[in-house]
Amino acid sequence: MRLKKWLNGTTLLAISSLLVACGTGPGEAEDEANEETAGGDSSALTIDWWTPSWSDEENEWIENSVEEFNESQSEIFVNLDVIPGDAWDQRVTAAQAAGTAPDITTMNYNKIAFSAEQNEIMALDEYVDPSIFEDLHDNIEGFVSIGDEHYAYPFFVEPSAVLFYRKDFFEEAGLDAEMPPTTWEELIEAGKALGDGNRAGLAAAGNATEIAWTHWGWQKMVGGSLINDEWSEATINSPEITELVNFWGQLHEEGILPPQGFEGGYNEITPLADGQAAMQISGSWVIGQLRNQYPDILDDIGVAVVPTPDGNQEVATATLGGWTLTVDGMSDNPQEAADFITWLLADDEERLVSFFRDVTRFSKFPARESVDQVINEDPEGSKDPWRQLIADEIVPYAVPEPIFAWEISMAYATAVENVYLGGMNVESALEEAENEINTYIENNNYAGTNPRQQ
Repeated sequence: MRLKKWLNGTTLLAISSLLVACGTGPGEAEDEANEETAGGDSSALTIDWWTPSWSDEENEWIENSVEEFNESQSEIFVNLDVIPGDAWDQRVTAAQAAGTAPDITTMNYNKIAFSAEQNEIMALDEYVDPSIFEDLHDNIEGFVSIGDEHYAYPFFVEPSAVLFYRKDFFEEAGLDAEMPPTTWEELIEAGKALGDGNRAGLAAAGNATEIAWTHWGWQKMVGGSLINDEWSEATINSPEITELVNFWGQLHEEGILPPQGFEGGYNEITPLADGQAAMQISGSWVIGQLRNQYPDILDDIGVAVVPTPDGNQEVATATLGGWTLTVDGMSDNPQEAADFITWLLADDEERLVSFFRDVTRFSKFPARESVDQVINEDPEGSKDPWRQLIADEIVPYAVPEPIFAWEISMAYATAVENVYLGGMNVESALEEAENEINTYIENNNYAGTNPRQQ
């Protein structure tokens, strides 16, 4: 599953429908399911959980976990609905409107604030032990919180930007394969040395849609933003964003990044694995692709933090996407739903270790400190340098995906494309984007609507 998904704001509902889930309509097939009970006990309370379909291995882990829970006690029966296809959002939205949403819904991070504001999900705090939130990494706890209340519990996180590179190509070019670039200048120098007529120096986001969401971490890296916290004014036309757009334009001017990207896009590791590019910036999820599809070249793959302007890598270099579990705002069984969420995600560390180690092969990362500690002591986890680097040097500094409208991110991405494809100068491109964002703010009465600033 590559749910890159990192689209948000007011158009999220329309766009994310492309990502997952088609199935029966809300409530369909539930009557028969509700007749099933744990261990055949008709007194068991049924709670419903809807989740999008992921990879076969991930789906199997979820199904086995639900079966284990149902067999472990007789008071609660979890009725799991894994929804395939392309209508996930429509189904969830329709169910919420009809008052037939499941007790538990799987939700990505950037929908939590708006869902909480609209009372579509409820705060979990009164139904769980507060220590389960104390176990979360500090930066990740903020992803699921509004004020002092927590509206979701994290399943996992996926950093959006990691530098992968071919050690064999580095050696061929006379570069130190154990010293990947750490600064923007070094990335440009390496890209020039590694590229030739048949191979690009670097593969990365290759079109406006990819740039729109993959650059969220880059924007925080340089200390810039596209809109102010009150959502009342564009802040895109700034020295920080100008520096970023200039850099991205230079990567294209120097021939390091191909102008149209690669087939398969940002979510596929094929350019690096097939030798079309010597370096590639992509999300942690491609680790699974490398290990499953390209085992013969793993010794030639290096993994590093994305370079920064000055080489300081104790800053945001990625956003963290991922999924959580939430309790519906109209659920009649919030305590039982919260009990299951605690059992699945906040209790036994070994349960989640099996997910990260055996199922995702360390391409996804825990939100819980205690799970990371167990993985650090695990024979496989402790010896996995890729996992350790990402867990120690990328995840702690990563930031959440923004929750503002997708149109704002696209205004930025269009400006970047106008520079490297259209030949527009950076100043004019950002002025145009600034006007576009301010027009959006005015036309949509957007000022003051940030739910995290209420």
